[in-house]
Amino acid sequence: MPLLIRKYCDIRKQRVVVDGKKVFGQEDDAAARLFLKSVYRHFRIDYPKFFKMDGLSKLGFLTAEILLGDPAPAQIHAPENGGIILTNASSSVDIDKKHFDTIKSREQYFPSPSNFVYTLPNIMAGEIAIRHGMKGENSVLISRQFDPELIVGITRLAFETESLTFCICGWVEMNDEHYESLLFLVGQDDGLSDGDKSREDIIFDPLNLMKRYKAVNEWKN
Repeated sequence: MPLLIRKYCDIRKQRVVVDGKKVFGQEDDAAARLFLKSVYRHFRIDYPKFFKMDGLSKLGFLTAEILLGDPAPAQIHAPENGGIILTNASSSVDIDKKHFDTIKSREQYFPSPSNFVYTLPNIMAGEIAIRHGMKGENSVLISRQFDPELIVGITRLAFETESLTFCICGWVEMNDEHYESLLFLVGQDDGLSDGDKSREDIIFDPLNLMKRYKAVNEWKN
């Protein structure tokens, strides 16, 4: 049974884009963390733990939150049958550097548990899983760049070996002020209508993933 792209969310360059349409954006060149707070407030998300997360987890959490918001897949599928497969290039280096700054000097040695707890990229996936009750495959893989072949291959394998009915997969990268996130909600072809979406355009394959990733150059202000 083929897999289909049910929905996707892209957060880059001060914009939030869902299924190719901008749903939020800022014209000012705000710092990455300030922009993510603006996204949180704009979508009226109520999850106080968000403010304790590192930048990478905030970016992944927000993208997944918007992706799963309307309609939520839990309305159709049991959340325990949902998987999370994420990729990025920098792992958790953004918070790793902050943690290192607290331990590099013997004279000013003040490690922060709130930083240390996020020094693994899979914590990002764990935050998403906890928020949405997802208990299926949960992985973060490291790739030099956005790799649609890797994302599609691992996701297909998860559907074949796990009892998944839907999966969040894609790319979440943050390193200093550079951030980009592109997540897909993927499910099996259940014969339900996808409105006016072309079937060829929503097949879950590397070509369609790369098409969405490159679309940032076509975004309108």
